[in-house]
Amino acid sequence: MSVNWRLQSLRGKVVAAHEFERRNRIAPSYLGTPAMVKNFTIALALMLGCLPLSLEAQPSSKPSALDRPRSAVPGGQTSNITAASPARTYPDVALQPPPINTSPGVEYASWTRMFQGIPGIERAPNGRLWAAWTAGGAGEGPWNYVVLVTSADDGKNWSEPRLVIDPPGNVVAWQPVLWLDPQARLWLFWAGAYGAWDGRGGVWAIVSNNPDSETPEWSEPRRLADGVAMNKPTILSTGAWLLPIAIWNYGCDLAELNTRHRLGLTPAVVKILCHDVGDPEGSLRVYASANNGETWNLSGQTRVQDMNVGEPMLVERRDRSVWMLVRTFYGIGQSVSRDGGKTWSENGPTGIRNAMSRFFIRRLKSGRLLIVRHNPPDIRTRSHLTAYLSDDDGKTWFGGLLLDERSGTGSSDQGVSYPDGVEAPSGKIYVIYDHGRSTEREILMATFTEDDVKQARCVTDRCQLKMVVNKAGE
Repeated sequence: MSVNWRLQSLRGKVVAAHEFERRNRIAPSYLGTPAMVKNFTIALALMLGCLPLSLEAQPSSKPSALDRPRSAVPGGQTSNITAASPARTYPDVALQPPPINTSPGVEYASWTRMFQGIPGIERAPNGRLWAAWTAGGAGEGPWNYVVLVTSADDGKNWSEPRLVIDPPGNVVAWQPVLWLDPQARLWLFWAGAYGAWDGRGGVWAIVSNNPDSETPEWSEPRRLADGVAMNKPTILSTGAWLLPIAIWNYGCDLAELNTRHRLGLTPAVVKILCHDVGDPEGSLRVYASANNGETWNLSGQTRVQDMNVGEPMLVERRDRSVWMLVRTFYGIGQSVSRDGGKTWSENGPTGIRNAMSRFFIRRLKSGRLLIVRHNPPDIRTRSHLTAYLSDDDGKTWFGGLLLDERSGTGSSDQGVSYPDGVEAPSGKIYVIYDHGRSTEREILMATFTEDDVKQARCVTDRCQLKMVVNKAGE
């Protein structure tokens, strides 16, 4: 019997325990809670005399804006539920801008986190590195939040969180993306939804004009579109900015999350918090900006067979066609646009091997393409992250620098996965990835050059592998 289940029914009485537990996103269906959390909450509840005598498990209800009256959600958009009783109005809390916490407390420290992964990396003009990833809870779900850290010494040492995005209630913030635009502004994108995937999702962004600073200032959060953006924008030779976004190809999973994690939502509330964007098979959407990110508008969309959750990436080829690469069940799929992202065709497999996981592809300053993908013997395991180069816009690949060979237990959150990268003006390449999201809980980085990739081994002094950016739980 988990003590957390009992404490969650006493949140109104034990404010301090509630804050500690909520910030750590303790999921009641997981019994692997760290002893530190358990001992703290037990001791605090006993001290305040609030621990219930009954051992019966209580359904949890993470504090939610839905639990407050309508007037308590400033500017909250609403939805109506029509049932046997008179119509009831609920705020659409997933559309509310989340707080941007630039002074996160100890509750977000590395040693408190039971899960972390899905990282992104970017480099400021003065060489400062920024990294962001999903953290919180014991796995993917409504307790996830986004953390942002920085390094001023080229990745030798990293800070504790400089920024946290942690929406209230059961609204998730996850899947962060970092991108430095041509104006030297740092963008932080993330996905927001109620629960995990509410059928609609949402792409949010904040922007900093001074990413060289250890404590940059940030814009107010903006919601750009429905869906999930998990990869950096691409700038075309025309100057247009393209942002790839996926509408996942499965319905709202809130009912299942509600049961598994005892969120305490009624079927009527689950129904209204799930959304149908009219795309049951999922789609890969491209949003374009012609005014340096001031506005983003849907340019075009496509589908690729067996595309899983998509996670599309874009590259402009030398003939000015836009090549979209897509995560699929069979490896890496593709779609091609010959009008700047408005219409798409030539959908199908690329023939490029990869496990069913995110990969990274980018045009380097030399003109070559770099891809970082899985190359395991069985093709399926999230292991053997390897970097390759192409001189012919992806028709053939050469080199093969093995960044990390380690595998996990077969679970999708084990092994090494989800690379993201950036290239410095010197040609040094930085790739970040995760290792054992709920076991080792490591965010790692590799640095290398094109020469290292071509030789398929470290031949320069800039090649360093398996460097620790962050290790949670310690």
